[in-house]
Amino acid sequence: MNPNPAPLRAQLRCHPATPCGVVLAVSVEVRVHADGLRLRYALRGDTTALRIPEPAAPVPTDGLWRHTCLEAFVAADGEAAYREFNFSPSSEWAAYRFSSERQRDKAAEARDRAQLRPPLAHTTARAFTLTARLTAAALPRSPSALCLGLCAVIEERNGQLSYWALHHPSERPDFHHPDGRALRLAAPLP
Repeated sequence: MNPNPAPLRAQLRCHPATPCGVVLAVSVEVRVHADGLRLRYALRGDTTALRIPEPAAPVPTDGLWRHTCLEAFVAADGEAAYREFNFSPSSEWAAYRFSSERQRDKAAEARDRAQLRPPLAHTTARAFTLTARLTAAALPRSPSALCLGLCAVIEERNGQLSYWALHHPSERPDFHHPDGRALRLAAPLP
């Protein structure tokens, strides 16, 4: 078995209920490693028309989704429980655990905080990239596969938000919907 398989690349689509006023291409590259996952989000277009959070201390922070934020929802194949990871261009991040759709498991969340590293972001006038690493210890345990929902909240300079995902299963943006976890991949080795 190849210990470092080729990365998977996927385009995110803007939800039709929240059109973006800026022409953008939003993609994610996912690479599975023995020690976890590496996610590399890329926005291509006029990034000067976006509101990108300024650098801040790399600490766990709630409410990142209110501004430009890159997200991943991860579940073990066939399980209702899942994890949510939010990464801000500021280097702030958040990790949440859910026992089922939108039912937080706050007691278990503290363990995940020690397992995450701050994201790394780079911005130019025409591109923005953010790389996040999810250690195997921060991911749900699975004997076979993980199901991922890869998402982005993009804020324009005027404050308008658009919601991007691999798959939008409902009429309104809903990153927590289990059908949004549309990317299935082999779980990292323990």
